[in-house]
Amino acid sequence: MPKRVDHGERRNRLAEAAWRIIRREGLEAASVRNVAKEAGMSLGSLRHYFVSQSELLAFSMKLVTERGYARVGAFQFSGDPRKDVESLIGELMPLDEERRIEAEVWLAFIGRAVADPKIQALKQEVHNGLYEGFRQMMEFLVSEQLLKKGLDLELEIKVLHGLVDGLVLHNVIHPAQVTPEEMVKLVAYHLDRLMA
Repeated sequence: MPKRVDHGERRNRLAEAAWRIIRREGLEAASVRNVAKEAGMSLGSLRHYFVSQSELLAFSMKLVTERGYARVGAFQFSGDPRKDVESLIGELMPLDEERRIEAEVWLAFIGRAVADPKIQALKQEVHNGLYEGFRQMMEFLVSEQLLKKGLDLELEIKVLHGLVDGLVLHNVIHPAQVTPEEMVKLVAYHLDRLMA
């Protein structure tokens, strides 16, 4: 009986090979030939899944976002709204090796988005999705009557979004100065200032 091939697993394996090359050598080194070699597959096998470098890179970038969304989707609420919001925000930041890899790869793709319409569209979709996620978190805190009265909620959503994006960027660029512990501390400090 012929061996069954898990095509989804193979596509993910190729994307993860692209991530390793991107982290080690930069985005431009993630050619289809180099990715096939890194994944231990033939170029022909890779082309069965991705016909171009652009398609491979778009899928690789999408996989980063899907993994982040999966973590958020699997989140187990504790019943403590404040703690839950902090923990959800933590799922979006590079607090462990897996999330650090995703953050590094994501940021490598951002520059590419200028010239690649597929990646540009995905970048915008993720930005909008994150913004909506921060909106839901803030509205949740409002519904639980935990935020100070009179806050400009729209402004606070933008500030929280910008804070988290900035912390991720600074951690990737300066990991010794903006550690996971520092990121958690700064998010907690920011939320403390909003609490009633």
